[in-house]
Amino acid sequence: MRRLDTRTFGPWAVVTVASSGIGKEFARQLAANGLHLVLVARRRPLLETLGAELASTFGIRYRTVGVDLRDDNFLTAVTDATDDLDVGLLISNAGDVRFGEFLSLDQQSLSQGVSLNVLSHLRLAQHFGNVMARRGRGGMLLVSSTVATHGAPFMADYAAAKAYLLVLGEALHLEFQQRGLHMTVLLPGPTATEGVAASGLDMPMKPMSVEQCVAEGIKALNANRATYIAGRRNRIMTALIPGSAMRKMMGTVMAKALAARRPQTIPVG
Repeated sequence: MRRLDTRTFGPWAVVTVASSGIGKEFARQLAANGLHLVLVARRRPLLETLGAELASTFGIRYRTVGVDLRDDNFLTAVTDATDDLDVGLLISNAGDVRFGEFLSLDQQSLSQGVSLNVLSHLRLAQHFGNVMARRGRGGMLLVSSTVATHGAPFMADYAAAKAYLLVLGEALHLEFQQRGLHMTVLLPGPTATEGVAASGLDMPMKPMSVEQCVAEGIKALNANRATYIAGRRNRIMTALIPGSAMRKMMGTVMAKALAARRPQTIPVG
C-alpha cells in the first residue's frame, strides 16, 4: 500500500463506483491511509457493507450515496451528501464497456455509455474542482484506460470515452497546478476486476491485480503525475508498439474472444 499525503488530500475522499473492482480497492487503500470516505454507486447495500467494514478496520467515517451516474440529476445526490464535508480528493472511476461490433449496438445503449463514461466524470471534476480550489489544496484522479492511447475495435465507444478523459485530465493538470491542486489520469490495462471476470472474454494475458493498479495510481497522484500507465508491461507495450499495430492486434484478439464468448452480464456500480 502506498502512503498518501493526507494533509493535501484529506480529510474526506469521494470514490465513485466503489462497490467493486478498482473503486472498491481505492476505497480500501484510502481508508488504510486514514481518509474518511463518501462511497458512490448504484448498489447502495454493497456500499454500506464496504463502509462498515472499512470503518471497523481502519477507524474511519463514511457516507454512502446510492445513485446511477447515468442519471441527469445524479450530481444533486452527490452534492447533498458532501456539501458539509471538507472533501480533498475525488477518485472518478465510473466506466461501462459494451463489447461488440459498433454497428450492432443500439443508440440508447451508446448514449447511456456517454453519460456514464464521459459526462459523469466531467460534471464531478468541475464541481469538486471548484470545491478544492476554494480550499487551496486537494486533487483528483480520473480512471481512464490504456485503450485511450490507440483505440480498440469491438469496444470503440468505450475507448473513445477513455480518450476523452485522458485529454481532459492532461489539460486540467496544468490548469489545476495554478490552483494548488493535483490531477492525475490513471490508465490501467486489463485488471482482475469483477467486470472483467463477468465479461465472458478469455484474455490473452494475465490481468494485473487491483491492489497493484491502485497502489501505482496513488503513487502517481502523490507525485502529481499528469498521466500514469499502471503496470510495467503495459508501459513497455504502449511505448514500443505503434497505435496502428495495437489496434490491428486488438481487433484480431477481440474478434476471436467474442466468437468464443461466454454469455454474462457486466455489473456497473
